[in-house]
Amino acid sequence: MNFDLDQEHLDLAAAARDFLSASASPAAARKALEGGTGVRPGRAELVKSGFATITVPEREGGGGGTVLDLAVVAEQAGRLLAGPSLVSFARAAVLLDGDTRLAGLAAGEVSVAIVDDSGPVLDAVGADTFLAPRDGALVCGPGTVTAREPIDPTRGLGDVALGETTVLVPDAAELWRRGERVGRTILAAEGLGAASRVLELGVEYAKQRHAFGRAIGSYQAVKHMLVDVYVEVEQLRSLVWWAAWAADHAPGELPLAAAAAKAAAATTLEHAAETVVQVHGGIGFTWEHDAHLYWRRSKVDRFLLGDDVAAYDEVARLAVAR
Repeated sequence: MNFDLDQEHLDLAAAARDFLSASASPAAARKALEGGTGVRPGRAELVKSGFATITVPEREGGGGGTVLDLAVVAEQAGRLLAGPSLVSFARAAVLLDGDTRLAGLAAGEVSVAIVDDSGPVLDAVGADTFLAPRDGALVCGPGTVTAREPIDPTRGLGDVALGETTVLVPDAAELWRRGERVGRTILAAEGLGAASRVLELGVEYAKQRHAFGRAIGSYQAVKHMLVDVYVEVEQLRSLVWWAAWAADHAPGELPLAAAAAKAAAATTLEHAAETVVQVHGGIGFTWEHDAHLYWRRSKVDRFLLGDDVAAYDEVARLAVAR
């Protein structure tokens, strides 16, 4: 089966890259880390662009597109460390399907974050409506957010104390699991973009930096480090497109595909960031270089929607069951 992108998706990726690069960048992430600005492009601009709500049905004011469409955009967002995450929009589109709040999300009138059973809430900062599981039901309501000290400020992590909630779906276990799996797929797509970009930074530097009269990229040790990362990135790429395709066309394959993509994204991005820090030598270990921004992203994303250990364990259980 061919998991490469067709021309339509390549054009979508180019359009997303053009839009996102106008405001999002590692430099913007650095400013957010230093407390100077908010995350870029920001929730309002993402909604206005239409990219964030691609998977919202057209009847609700969204794009009526596929999970694969959103994953293509998410890869570009990951390259630029854009925020807030498209994961929150992806999960909300699943959980709010058929609810009037979905149109509000598409119109930018409702800012949604998803409260999982444990850990800080992704994109809690700036959200006004929270979705959460309670005794098997899906509930919705306002909440009070206590922002976390940011490792990656573009993730908007916070602790949420829910206010009075309304039950949206009484028996929502399966719906919640689907939303989580779609979210894992989009999270992995963002990780793919970040890993691809940080690898490019390492390759570019290895060609330019000379030691003992040769580019450091000509030395086997450096070559092998970067090639190992390249192989992991390309393997992750296949897993991401598989998971996104499964979300749209093969729901039976989605549990395994989403878990595999989540696990691989967590380890690949972390390995890519750490390798590129090492390739850059002394400058790579300074805050002045952008490598640490991708390293920060990897440390946060590793624990979102379950950590990589839990995801690999799920892959093993599902594979054995098949």
